[in-house]
Amino acid sequence: MTDHATRRDFRDSDRVSADEDYQVRYFAKQHRITPEQVRELIAEHGNDRRTLAREARKLKG
Repeated sequence: MTDHATRRDFRDSDRVSADEDYQVRYFAKQHRITPEQVRELIAEHGNDRRTLAREARKLKG
């Protein structure tokens, strides 16, 4: 986040982009699942980070 009050950051930190390998790898590592599983979750449930985290926990459990 920027320190300057007039500058805005438009990145969606609450989303995981299936097109960005680094985001998929990071999410996979964070939740101890494979990048392929992350892409499958995104295809099935959308790219909301909170929803994906919930579904990733179900995969591990």
